[in-house]
Amino acid sequence: MPPASPAAAAAHFRASLAFHADVSDVAATLAADGDPGFVVLDSRSTESWDQGHVPGAIHLPTALIPEQAEQLLDKSVPVVTYCWGPGCNGATRAALALAQLGFQVKEMLGGFEYWVREGFEFETWEGHERRKPDVLTAPADAADCGC
Repeated sequence: MPPASPAAAAAHFRASLAFHADVSDVAATLAADGDPGFVVLDSRSTESWDQGHVPGAIHLPTALIPEQAEQLLDKSVPVVTYCWGPGCNGATRAALALAQLGFQVKEMLGGFEYWVREGFEFETWEGHERRKPDVLTAPADAADCGC
């Protein structure tokens, strides 16, 4: 199978950026002063949420989105969904459910797994935690990956 034309590839990758957010970009935007311009939504179960979640995230399991999203979220504010990680499509299902309700939405690639693996702070029912960055997901001696 030959590669797509440069124009088709550009259209595909431009569209991908409209649908996906990178863990490090979300973290950097949340860490900056001021309104990030979006809310983060954790679509996992309560048990998963209790194990750890992105600070400031809204907890709304995917199954509850149809009945609770409009009470918890503002349709004028984009939503970034996440679930466990790249092996889980829960964030995709949550994003679909929100889009069908009229919300602007992106999926955070890597999910909670990569949030933790890249060394970003997370919350549990016991408080805040941070783990050392995994050198397979984040540079050991640099502020960012440069991508």
